Amino acid sequence: MNLFFPQKRIFLDYASTTPVLPEVLDAMKPFFKDHFANPSAIYKEGMDAKKAVGEARHEIAGLLGVRKEEIFFTGSGTESCNLAILGVVNSYKGNRPPHIITSTIEHPAVAQALQAVEKMGGRVTYLEPTEEGIVSAEAVAEALTKDTILVSIMYANNEIGTVQPIKEIGKVIREYRNQETKEIYFHTDASQAANYFSISPARLGVDLLTLDATKIYGPKGVGLLYIKDGVRIVPITYGGGQEGGLRSGTENVAGIVGMAKAFSIVQKDAEKESSRLTILRDYCIKNIKKSFPRATLNGGLDRLPNNINFCFPGIDSEFAVLSLDAEGIAVSAASSCRTLAKNHSSYVIEAIHKHGCSSSSLRFTLGRDTKKKDIDFLIHTLIRRIRE
Repeated sequence: MNLFFPQKRIFLDYASTTPVLPEVLDAMKPFFKDHFANPSAIYKEGMDAKKAVGEARHEIAGLLGVRKEEIFFTGSGTESCNLAILGVVNSYKGNRPPHIITSTIEHPAVAQALQAVEKMGGRVTYLEPTEEGIVSAEAVAEALTKDTILVSIMYANNEIGTVQPIKEIGKVIREYRNQETKEIYFHTDASQAANYFSISPARLGVDLLTLDATKIYGPKGVGLLYIKDGVRIVPITYGGGQEGGLRSGTENVAGIVGMAKAFSIVQKDAEKESSRLTILRDYCIKNIKKSFPRATLNGGLDRLPNNINFCFPGIDSEFAVLSLDAEGIAVSAASSCRTLAKNHSSYVIEAIHKHGCSSSSLRFTLGRDTKKKDIDFLIHTLIRRIRE
């Protein structure tokens, strides 16, 4: 490849979304036209659609090691997080304001849902991560109170890629609730982790778990929430009573089928793809450090195999994104899940005390189509476009 002119655009924003795999698209196609019926209908076509949804639910449940009755499909990862948080809070019947524990580096889907909880009178404790971007189990243990009803900590951060000690956090929650003989639920958003790790709820020790199809090479517009049997939760949308009454609305049959297929593929390939991307990630980190001595990695090395997030002192990150775009490279600054109408400085990077870096950082996230030549072109372009 000519380093000055790439043969095709280079996409390095896989944390924001992923392309639908060909096998996934093939699995979905029949449900757009040939098998289009509403799965709530009782005639043959409707029953066929309902069967497809049931088979997808069964497949995903098997991969997670849970019962199919514990899987609830949603319209997105964001909706799943909102259902987990607001559904638990709205089911609370105590006399004192409910207390929820989270971190200052959660996805907006969690952070803004909890802001709504605060407006409703709930109390939220926001835990600060370490400078490495880790939320410790000890910090969670210290924050637990007799009024705590929910802890929500993401499995892996969408911006800086740091992997949280979910198993250890789950252990301290279980120990506390056993000691106090009270129920405290543990929710994790595992959307970024599903490509690379086993995310068995039993192994992690979580009661609620969020997945988003668009992060795992599935279609947009579908996600799911695992809800452990016995968890008290109420719906946040009302209508026809689909998904066990917890998520009304006609099911996205094609999307659900596609999500199951995608999840099956990425879980099967997780170990191999993790190893491949870790090599590319470390190669990229090494070369950025070599080419930009003042640049610093945001977050520690205990991070996702595909995540690279650097602070380049003095640059304007949005301008840098547009400059790289002009060269045929798609990257991001802060989270791509925040709208253009908002400030794009990163609250995640501010939370890890990287002063002056919240508007001077770039995130490069790799995926199944990323090759070493793409990293080489990125480094070469950064050298030409960014001046320290």
